[in-house]
Amino acid sequence: MSRLFITDLDGTLLDCHSRVSPHSAEIISALSRDGALISVATARTPATVEQLLAYTYTTIPAIVMTGAAMWDRATRRYLNIRYHTESTVESVAQTLREEGISPFYYSISEDSPIVYCYHFGMAMSAKERKFMEERSRLPLKRIYHLPGGKLPAEKRREIVLMFAVGDMDSIKRAAERIASTIDCSYSCYPDAFNRQVGYLEIFAPGVSKASAVERLKEMTKADSLTVYGDNLNDLPMMAVADEAVAVANALEEVKAHADRVIGPNSADSVALDIQSNLL
Repeated sequence: MSRLFITDLDGTLLDCHSRVSPHSAEIISALSRDGALISVATARTPATVEQLLAYTYTTIPAIVMTGAAMWDRATRRYLNIRYHTESTVESVAQTLREEGISPFYYSISEDSPIVYCYHFGMAMSAKERKFMEERSRLPLKRIYHLPGGKLPAEKRREIVLMFAVGDMDSIKRAAERIASTIDCSYSCYPDAFNRQVGYLEIFAPGVSKASAVERLKEMTKADSLTVYGDNLNDLPMMAVADEAVAVANALEEVKAHADRVIGPNSADSVALDIQSNLL
């Protein structure tokens, strides 16, 4: 029997320094070279996934942007892209504007490894500026702040994600409005290190880590699926897994939905658990 192992990154596979430790990288790389099916499911784009996994060898696609696409690391191409409709983009943008939130628009295509990110708010909050500055020099990402501008016409049909960052109360309120009025998928969750900061991701209908891991299970013809997570946006994929595993530092709600709880992300717990399962 073949088993597919999928792990979240932040707070799960990544350690307290937001990196894949050398020991975890060594374990996962060795197992992958021996034929193990191991990959990640993350809200991140390939621009940061590739940096984080630079010393970690894997053979199957990564689930990126919470399942809005997969990323083939070998060919550096997007697979299974799920686009927003233009009308949904405008409806979501209007709702966010009414809540005082300026979203980031993410655009990708199968023809390019680059993700294009646009922000059109007249002024950026400290949280938004920090988010932008941390990602502005990544080789696979182009990020633009164009005050008062509009989305380029050629990009309007290639939006896969609308993303917002702010205080958790405002983000949660916006998410509730969008969920009640617009046909889309969304993920609303606190920052792993500062629970007062919230993130909101809006995708096309049906997009989730859950649907993506199920597609990847079919693609790899795996017999069973084990997933690892720590935050609320991991709950959907945990619900469809044959085995759901939470790290010790996970939110209590996540641990309550897990079949097992292992050690913390600071102790190579995910890599060691995969190794133990395969051995």
